[in-house]
Amino acid sequence: MSGFLAAFTLVFLAEMGDKTQLIAMTFAARYSWRPVMAAVLAATLANHGLAVLLGVLLGGLLPDAAMRVVGSLAFLAFGLWTLRGDGDEEEELHQSRSPFWTVALTFFLGEMGDKTQLAVLTIAAERGAWLPVLAGSTAAMVIADGLGILLGSKLRRHVPPERMKRISAFVFIACGLAGLVSFLT
Repeated sequence: MSGFLAAFTLVFLAEMGDKTQLIAMTFAARYSWRPVMAAVLAATLANHGLAVLLGVLLGGLLPDAAMRVVGSLAFLAFGLWTLRGDGDEEEELHQSRSPFWTVALTFFLGEMGDKTQLAVLTIAAERGAWLPVLAGSTAAMVIADGLGILLGSKLRRHVPPERMKRISAFVFIACGLAGLVSFLT
């Protein structure tokens, strides 16, 4: 199987129901789908580019424990920040700015040490073909998370903003706690 097809298949299947797909859905329920999709693409290219580079250079040796803890703590912080809110004036300011960097950073951290990143690293180490592996994994992430973004955009039309805020906070906190629990066990 080619590096592209191997990366695409493995990452697409691993991403279905994954925390980053839920994150993409959550952000799309709060923001327009366009900056969310652009941020997912940028973060995936950066994250999987790093995995491919390390996979090719190091042959699959990447300690991920520290990144999993950092990512989990970041999710907890995002969840608590979402629950706290920004105040009316700051909320208006945040709504007038693009959420691109918030989504990109959250998504990038969410993928650090994740099974999809490790799968990409492993495939790159096995195949040594960085471009097909990066292209396949990125295409898979964009398609899988695009499904989450589509669902999130639909939710945005039907769920009141305050309820969506609480749901978003819950998703972030749950992902953070799950990451910490998996690290500790």
